Amino acid sequence: MIKRTISERLADAVNAVLLLLIAATMLFPFLHIFAVSFSSLKDVLERDLILWPREWVTDAYYTILASKNFTRSLGVTAYVTIVGTLVNLLFTATMAYALTRNALGQRVILMMVIFTILFSAGMIPTYLIVKGTGLINSLWALILPGAISSFNLIVLRQFFLSIPSELNEAALIDGANELRTFFSIILPLSKPSLAAFSLFYAVGHWNTYFAGILYLSDSSKWPIQVILRQIVIVNEPTAALGQEVMLMMENPPPPITIQMAAILLATLPILIVYPFLQKHFAKGVMLGSVKG
Repeated sequence: MIKRTISERLADAVNAVLLLLIAATMLFPFLHIFAVSFSSLKDVLERDLILWPREWVTDAYYTILASKNFTRSLGVTAYVTIVGTLVNLLFTATMAYALTRNALGQRVILMMVIFTILFSAGMIPTYLIVKGTGLINSLWALILPGAISSFNLIVLRQFFLSIPSELNEAALIDGANELRTFFSIILPLSKPSLAAFSLFYAVGHWNTYFAGILYLSDSSKWPIQVILRQIVIVNEPTAALGQEVMLMMENPPPPITIQMAAILLATLPILIVYPFLQKHFAKGVMLGSVKG
């Protein structure tokens, strides 16, 4: 056993304290949001900073979950996140694998992909494309325009290039075509990278709100982040949740508790997904690192 010096132990202690402080600063807002969402009107009015509710009140959650607008937007966001992530992974993986093969025009296509990282079309041309393809007021407008991330495509291509070519050659000798090789050999070996990219794509879809405002005029198709914007930023919880929900209650909860409860409910699902991908995520983020 290697004996550690005092300076090394002191450095570890300082690192531990710094990491704990950073973790505390990140957890503090969530604790405040959680406490306010369960607090009563009296507690909210008397205390500026609430880290734990004096009495537990669930009226804000009852109000939000009773709203058809909020629950429908959760369903819309879940649909867009699941379908959109699958579309992202399918398009990104297939194009990345195609760019690893010696095909005609491969270098030109790769340069076009790199060009889109440096220069984007902008909001107006993108809107005209979405409108011209008939995707306005369609949930596909939240999925197809960003079906492939150029950066993720290039990183995944580099990962595919690191897979020994002997595996492809052995599969071809055994009679497998390119499609069979891709699905039976390449994808199983790429689970860590696909898990990492699926998390990136899923978080992006779950947090999307500008595309919903830009492309969806039908409020029944709004994702959860647009509803959350109406509740928190625009400060119109009654309009966002529906006036009938407020009329159902004799004493509606204060807007601040509704806002905090909405933030917590909109954030919780994506936080629950992360632990299931964590073991693959740690490997996936090492894509492109130097290997010895």
